[in-house]
Amino acid sequence: MLTPPLPPGFDALTTPARKMLDKYKLDKGTIDFIGHALALYRDDDYLDQPAIETIRRVKLYANSLAQYGKSPYLYPMYGLGDLPQAFARLSAIYGGTYMLNKPIEKIVYDEQGHVCGVQSEGEVAKCKAVIADPSYFMAADKVKQTGKVVRAVCILDHPIPNTNNSESCQVILPQKQVGRKSDIYILCVSFAHQVAPQGKYIAIVSTTVETDNPRKELEPGLALLGPVLKQFVTTSDTYEPVNDAQKERVFISKSYDATSHFETVCDDVLRIYKQFTGKDFDFTKKKVTPGETSNTNQ
Repeated sequence: MLTPPLPPGFDALTTPARKMLDKYKLDKGTIDFIGHALALYRDDDYLDQPAIETIRRVKLYANSLAQYGKSPYLYPMYGLGDLPQAFARLSAIYGGTYMLNKPIEKIVYDEQGHVCGVQSEGEVAKCKAVIADPSYFMAADKVKQTGKVVRAVCILDHPIPNTNNSESCQVILPQKQVGRKSDIYILCVSFAHQVAPQGKYIAIVSTTVETDNPRKELEPGLALLGPVLKQFVTTSDTYEPVNDAQKERVFISKSYDATSHFETVCDDVLRIYKQFTGKDFDFTKKKVTPGETSNTNQ
């Protein structure tokens, strides 16, 4: 990838992104596109932060596009449900045990406040740590509400107009261009991913709720879809953990936000990994299987 030279005397580690973009005399629409569609920022706070992170994000987008061709994004065949299935298979290889159809009654703590088990149907499965989403801790003062997300799942019999008949796509409407404080996200997948019958498309339009009429907030995104066969709209509360994870050994994820690209989900996974292990995840390491040799510098 060719990177345009930075302006003379420009220090990306200290100079705000706003100043860097101003140097290139970009119009507001182009700045919105770079910040929200390429760098995947959710708001404009990045403009007053060091430009280095914006540069890294744009390079990641460009490198991913060069790697994968038509799109910088990957989506699993058979839908997102295949991700936990892959995790289940990998976990089983390393001795993991799955308890299916077991309702969680409560999380059990010892006298010191450390988690020691999970109770289900009168039985307690002992453990040294728990990783869970906020839904298990609503009544325990371990999470706090951060907002609401509204989503519309739409079934179509055509691709989204003006997308070159793409069988899948992601559209991000920057907040300023729709007169909002939050972006509107559109994700479209189809029969090409084995998630819908032949000739059918599934479009999901989502955003962070800002008013008392969430459905209306989706209208700019819904207007881009064309005719809709069926539409399902839901509004969900979002939460984040406030507990002492290190003391309790209870590691709680954040709720899914409105984004369709899962960048924030990946960030949350890395956050929990660091909390759990005490160190950052090392992307440079490659697991060596028997019979292989590693070419990774340790």
